[in-house]
Amino acid sequence: MAPNKSSFTPPLLLFLSSFLLLSFPSQAAFNITRLLGRFPEFSTFNSYLTQTNVSIGINRRQTITVLAVTNGAMSPVAGKSLDDIKNILRLHVILDYYDLAKLHKLANKTALVTTLFQATGQATEHQGFLNVTESSNGDIIFGSAAARSPLRSRLLKPIASQPFNISVLQISTPVLAIGVGGVVTIPPSGPPAAAPGPGGPEATPPPAPSTGPPAMAPSAEPPAPAPGPAADSPVADAPADNAPASSPLGPVADGPIEDTPRVEPASGTTKIAIGTYFAAVSPFMSILLGII
Repeated sequence: MAPNKSSFTPPLLLFLSSFLLLSFPSQAAFNITRLLGRFPEFSTFNSYLTQTNVSIGINRRQTITVLAVTNGAMSPVAGKSLDDIKNILRLHVILDYYDLAKLHKLANKTALVTTLFQATGQATEHQGFLNVTESSNGDIIFGSAAARSPLRSRLLKPIASQPFNISVLQISTPVLAIGVGGVVTIPPSGPPAAAPGPGGPEATPPPAPSTGPPAMAPSAEPPAPAPGPAADSPVADAPADNAPASSPLGPVADGPIEDTPRVEPASGTTKIAIGTYFAAVSPFMSILLGII
């Protein structure tokens, strides 16, 4: 009995089937434009990916990481030609899968990763590589590995992912490399400006305190009244020189002498009255002391 020819597969047909499967790539596992299209805050970044055809290069890959930047942080790229923007965007595409767990497990907390710009053959020295470093406080920071290119693009949060195929991460500012995309210098990224106070940015500062002596406060007490006329003073009634000897003034030893009221130092008239008083009293004091 002859064997059934339909039960055998010719070797040539098997070879052709394998060749066709290897020659035509399978359908892309993801679409970066659609992934970012769900997030309007990345519309500028997504639009540049489409305009420069970098999105096509991303979708052809099987394992990739995209570092995306929000609309408000794209100012360092704005105004450049599409060719320059294209090369800058290629620096934001890492040819490997990195999620948060993998980034926090870097050996020695740092790694050198390859970007899509390195695959173009245009990169010189280390322009096509990124330096990824975990800082002492746990932040993940990206920067070009090219000379004079600082680490300043901080990882903020994951945006989307399909494990082991594509990971989209948000970074704080675009990754720039000296000599790529027309970049000559990279300005340092300083801290954000402080918000103006309630008085506005032009508020006048309070005046500096005076260094001179403080002004004397006016006294709350009324001024002391001026001394009255000499007739009102108890010393104004002093006896004259011809006063009789039988003065009511008694011996000093017979009783205490009344305290003389306190007289405020004032006018010269009062001083003259006091002198006259003692001049008139002195003879009587002498007589009294002689009798005693």
